[in-house]
Amino acid sequence: MNSQHIAPWEWGVFGVIVVAMIFVDLLAHRSKRGETKKAAYIWSGVWIAVGLAFGFFVWARHGGNTAQEYLGAYLIEKSLSLDNLFVFLVIFASLSVPENKQRRVLFWGIFGALVFRALFIFLGLEAIQRWHWVVYVFGAILLFAAWRIARRHPSEEVSGNNKVVGWLEKRLPVTTEYEGKQFFKRVEGRWQATPLLIALIAIELSDVAFAIDSVPAALSVSHNLFVVYTSNVFAILGLRALYIALAKTVHELRYLHWGLAAVLAFAGLKMILSEWVHVAPLVSVAIIVTCIGISVGLSVRARKREARRALARDSRDERPRGGHQEEVHA
Repeated sequence: MNSQHIAPWEWGVFGVIVVAMIFVDLLAHRSKRGETKKAAYIWSGVWIAVGLAFGFFVWARHGGNTAQEYLGAYLIEKSLSLDNLFVFLVIFASLSVPENKQRRVLFWGIFGALVFRALFIFLGLEAIQRWHWVVYVFGAILLFAAWRIARRHPSEEVSGNNKVVGWLEKRLPVTTEYEGKQFFKRVEGRWQATPLLIALIAIELSDVAFAIDSVPAALSVSHNLFVVYTSNVFAILGLRALYIALAKTVHELRYLHWGLAAVLAFAGLKMILSEWVHVAPLVSVAIIVTCIGISVGLSVRARKREARRALARDSRDERPRGGHQEEVHA
């Protein structure tokens, strides 16, 4: 199915759903109750449910094969968005941004990502249609990204400093003081950027880097503009709630980077070999789910095993040494 087969009203339906969801999300987060971790889990589930439900709309309009392409692209983008969470953690930690101010940065950062992704997807599709060899370039980019992620555990960078943040701080007039949740503060008659603006710019620049990996990954599943962009949007829009829900626990998924690397490697090979090997969309979905599921499952299992060992070690340390005490009394 080509992008030309998409009726304008279908884009309209997509736009109405996205705008309505953003509006409801903003209203829900006005109260303190909407800022809790429980609310973040609920909203993560809502965004995932909406993203998956849109796949039924695609299926009803364009058939099962296109719906499978949408699901595959959505799962790839959702999986790779987990890697964004590590970068968010580093950026906020580098600038010591309080939790209650992070949500505003995430909202505008994600809004900007929607614009960048649209541009990257459009340019990527145009390049593939004009020059077939671009497919091999995208495949090589994905294989390199897979090697990079597998080689370096993202959670090792959580406590470090972000290079983009350091570069921005040296080149922009920045104050360490906050003005509520504003991006600028007037200091001695001059406007200076607050740490929130530095965090926002760093997140936007980081997303450009992520798009170089994630957009080709989605294009490995489908070359349809509607499928690739809508799946990207629904995967990205839930990032704010997902970050709030998993910020303190995502670094415990020690094997997640292997799952992400496997997904990228699969997408890269699929693009490079597409002329000779055809992989059905449903098979792609199964491979993506398996890679991420195994990596998360092994991470949770390792975490539980460590918790049991720590509990047993604490029990041994707290156990009274009765025999020694009796000898002293004697």
